[in-house]
Amino acid sequence: MQKEKIGLILTGGGARAAYQVGVLKAVAEFLPYRAKLPFKVICGTSAGALNAVTLAVNARHFRKGVRYLLNIWSNAHATDIYRADALGVLSNSLRWVFGLLLSVMGSNWLNRVSLLDNSPLRDFLERALPCELIQRHIDDGLVHAVSITASGFGSGHSVTFYQGATDIKPWKRTRRVGVPTQLDIQHLLASSAIPFMFPAVHVNREFFGDGSVRQIAPISSALHLGAQRVLVVGVGHSATDDEEKRPKIEHYPTLAEIAGHALDSIFIDGLEVDLERLQSINRTLKAIPEELHKSLDLRHVEALVISPSQPLEKIAERYIHNLPWTIRLLLRLAGVMRGSGANLVSYLLFDKYYCRALIDLGYQDALQRREEIMAFLEQGGAPPCHDLAQ
Repeated sequence: MQKEKIGLILTGGGARAAYQVGVLKAVAEFLPYRAKLPFKVICGTSAGALNAVTLAVNARHFRKGVRYLLNIWSNAHATDIYRADALGVLSNSLRWVFGLLLSVMGSNWLNRVSLLDNSPLRDFLERALPCELIQRHIDDGLVHAVSITASGFGSGHSVTFYQGATDIKPWKRTRRVGVPTQLDIQHLLASSAIPFMFPAVHVNREFFGDGSVRQIAPISSALHLGAQRVLVVGVGHSATDDEEKRPKIEHYPTLAEIAGHALDSIFIDGLEVDLERLQSINRTLKAIPEELHKSLDLRHVEALVISPSQPLEKIAERYIHNLPWTIRLLLRLAGVMRGSGANLVSYLLFDKYYCRALIDLGYQDALQRREEIMAFLEQGGAPPCHDLAQ
């Protein structure tokens, strides 16, 4: 019997993606020390794309790839991602202001302006990720497919750029397409270009921004690429009944609160809606005879979801002071130090202490679900749990 292909879906979320590394650390410890990558299909979006490509590049030794991610995120600093020096922040802010003024006069100069300059991220990715190894691992059968999703500003499409086995066919659905390509740093930069925060990136025939924007079906790409069951590592906390009670808020929302709300919509809502749809389809299939499944062009897909057990914005509140003073000043002007402004910070806080806290949370959350994770992996044909190295 052919082993089922397990897909790994790593969603976007800026600095919140450090949580995914904690989950992966636990999974690596569940498996034999020299285990290969247990996921044949890897799909990453935004910061999750960095984690996905790192795993694909290190597919021959899963634990080595996770160690590499741990080193990246445990030593993260804002200056590794965007310019935080006074000159860089001031010049970028002035370009933003003048861009707004010039746009009133019909100039398109604002099109090239973003709130933050992420040139350090490009330099880091070019040094750290030899993307040419992806094809070698595909040819060796270690990986079936890897994908990075970005959002096209011209077409309005959610575009999944993928590199994989030759039998994978491109797809086109409403507002989303799958395009075969050779993945490189440009795709990573495009997928992680948070609107307004980071500049759009030109790939092929249009400019692209963060892949979580307009990504209405995050799980779909993994299924198109051949996954038959999926492990999803999200970055949004599932609220309890007590937390879902609507508080009474009298003050007018600050710019930071509005921005944080918008980022939640971009990075979290699409996944939650897609999971609800998947669960609804699975329930429907259980209620009808199996012989009708093919005629309906539907199949049962098992999805295991790991998400934070605590609100990440609450953790971010403890580390806001670790941001460079220039960024703190910029965010304070946006009202980030009041109300729930920390929600915005939770996406931008590339700080090693904050990231280590998220890694530890992800690790503990995965440990709590060890048996469930191992049962899921073993059903997909992953190596059994033995020879653990603590």
